[in-house]
Amino acid sequence: MASHTRGRNLTGLGALSLAAGAVLALNAAQPPAARAHSAPAGAVVVSLGSCPADGRMCGAPRRIAVLDGRALTLDALGSAVGPLDLALRTTGRLADVTVTDHQGRRIAGTVSADGTRWTSIAPLAADTRYTARLTVEGDDGRPQRRRARLDLRVPAAPEGERLTAELGPGGGTYGVGQPVTAELSHPVPATEPVARRTVERALHVSSEPYVEGSWYWVSPTTLHYRPRAYWPAHATVRVTSALDGVPVIGRLYGGPSAPLTLTIGDRIEAVTDVAAHTLTVLRDGQEIRSIPVTTGKEGYRTRGGVKVVLGKEATVRMRGDSIGIERGSSDFYDLKVRWATRVTWSGEYLHAAPWSLDAQGAENVSHGCTGMSTEDAAWLFGTLREGDPVRVVHGFGEEMTPFDNGYGDWNLSWPAWLRGSAFGPAADGAAGPDGGLHPAL
Repeated sequence: MASHTRGRNLTGLGALSLAAGAVLALNAAQPPAARAHSAPAGAVVVSLGSCPADGRMCGAPRRIAVLDGRALTLDALGSAVGPLDLALRTTGRLADVTVTDHQGRRIAGTVSADGTRWTSIAPLAADTRYTARLTVEGDDGRPQRRRARLDLRVPAAPEGERLTAELGPGGGTYGVGQPVTAELSHPVPATEPVARRTVERALHVSSEPYVEGSWYWVSPTTLHYRPRAYWPAHATVRVTSALDGVPVIGRLYGGPSAPLTLTIGDRIEAVTDVAAHTLTVLRDGQEIRSIPVTTGKEGYRTRGGVKVVLGKEATVRMRGDSIGIERGSSDFYDLKVRWATRVTWSGEYLHAAPWSLDAQGAENVSHGCTGMSTEDAAWLFGTLREGDPVRVVHGFGEEMTPFDNGYGDWNLSWPAWLRGSAFGPAADGAAGPDGGLHPAL
């Protein structure tokens, strides 16, 4: 709610309303020492600002609030949008600052080394009420403590487009290798690092039990999240977005995004040993079945590295021209295949191949898929689920790429993964913030 004081209407994107014990001093030209000296005895004086976090020039002056018990509601800040900054203008230091929104959620912030300034980690959301509680200690050696409260209201964001995130893969139960995804409605380019940090900070992923994890910018509109190692079996993963009302780039604000909850099933892994012509299935690290298989022959080698199950099809038609084999070629095929478990978007499956029973366990004769008996394929189809990791070792094919043909996220080492975050360390030759494809370290 905007209000008028002395003929001025102080409105703007970053405007805040002060109430509950705040008196606003609008004489911004008055020296800080003079303002502090003229404050009532025992009052706490703070200045408020909200400037861009990327160092750009701030277009709005700071405002002064004298917290002395009287209440007054006024628009306090101008049109700058950035983190909330509270600076103590009376003697002493900030012993504690707690800022919460109207739902009681605490806003993260940091206090300067000298204890005179508090800055929120992220910009405050539009159309939201906040309460700041300050505890100030005297700096003269006496145990003097003063407490003050400041109620703030950020007006609604201007009309226009909103940046939202579609969180994936959708509710359900998944394997321990399933990444979380976020598809943004508007691109956030690598040339806007502050905006990327704003988005990444607002996309919250939590798990029970807790595991360390991080986002990776695959492209300006796509992020993936994975833990350092696989998810724990039977974990619950919750994903939420706090973008709603948050300024992102210029006049673009965040909008509402639906939350996501998924559960993790048993730890099931499949390991294909190309040289040994076997596929071994593990549950919680213990072998539960070893299957004779055949993989890609020369010219069609099966990709190495870690893949993740993308889906399952009881029957799928496979044709050679889908991978560039011309009709009439001796390599061309057109088959209805049973019990197909998909691991790449380009058409690599684990599936029944009754036509190659003689080769299974002995030689590699396929066009890149992993073939096995119908009985083994049916069992594998019923055992694996979306998100289960499938690792190919001791092979001759190219490595699975991280992002362009399914979920190859696990082929990046943890240090390389962290460099894909907007908060990650910069390093020569590392995976860049736009998801450059780099081998694991």
